[in-house]
Amino acid sequence: MIRAIVTDIEGTTSDIRFVHNVLFPYARENLAAFIAAFQHREEVAQALSDLRDEIAQPQATVEDLITVLFGFMDEDRKSTALKALQGMIWRDGYLNGSFTGHLYPDVLPALKAWHQAGIGLYVYSSGSVAAQKLLFGYSDEGDITSLFSGYFDTHVGAKRETDSYRNIAADIGLAPGELLFLSDIRQELDAAREAGWHTVQLVRDEADDVSRHPQVNRFDHLTLESFV
Repeated sequence: MIRAIVTDIEGTTSDIRFVHNVLFPYARENLAAFIAAFQHREEVAQALSDLRDEIAQPQATVEDLITVLFGFMDEDRKSTALKALQGMIWRDGYLNGSFTGHLYPDVLPALKAWHQAGIGLYVYSSGSVAAQKLLFGYSDEGDITSLFSGYFDTHVGAKRETDSYRNIAADIGLAPGELLFLSDIRQELDAAREAGWHTVQLVRDEADDVSRHPQVNRFDHLTLESFV
């Protein structure tokens, strides 16, 4: 029996084009000015310190770090420090109305139904927890953060590593067999399955012929009764 559902964001609840065509360009455009203006703010200073540790350059200047961050963005590197800084920049964009967080139209009704049925809902994304809360707090459908019981990012581990899902299960306090992970990425689902989770692949476009996971193209095509 499924007692909790953990969902990815990009390509699962939200169009990946929103992330790549709206969020990433906004962060790139505002990164240098944001860091220059707020480098002494506690959360920014901590992210920059974490970045120095990540690249093993404790003496790197702010200008050096900005160059590194642009390189990480070019590589689409899953850097925790970069994700934290992007989340801070996106917060300004959400607050000033530059954009709202995209949701596929089938997502919210399903989340509400599962929540009302007493199923715990969680998010696991490579984006920072702060960024996750912003997307759902300023979504196309308004603030839906009350539906979620918790959020996970790469602080628990990379999304293609089995131990990450063991860590999440331990944090939630449920057996792996009571957990369902939703993602559009087969390799993430492979890791979750290896940890003993149930899995479903959201395929918003073409089917993944290599995947061994159940596939649906809408949240409302997912039936929890099939998991026992």
